[in-house]
Amino acid sequence: MFDHLVLFKWNEGAPSEAIAAAIGALNKLKDKIPGIVDLTCGENFSVRSQGFHCGLVVRFKDRASLEAYGPHPAHQEVVKRFLAPIRSEVIVVDYEIKP
Repeated sequence: MFDHLVLFKWNEGAPSEAIAAAIGALNKLKDKIPGIVDLTCGENFSVRSQGFHCGLVVRFKDRASLEAYGPHPAHQEVVKRFLAPIRSEVIVVDYEIKP
């Protein structure tokens, strides 16, 4: 299995409604994209956040599913419609879960 971790910083002044809509849209991807084993997304409350407001963790059954996720139309729709208007920075980490 493979994990895909994403940290988001929102633009200053991003409306709370837009943030909630982005998190909701990300959470719905689990049922729209094949190969996703689990997906969680939520607002960051850590005092060590370094300014990152939100985290996303997606677990995939295999590397092919991870590689198909980025260009998948459902993912691209969420990026364009919900994330791009409010996102200022992103950090992504992908790694294989070894037994």
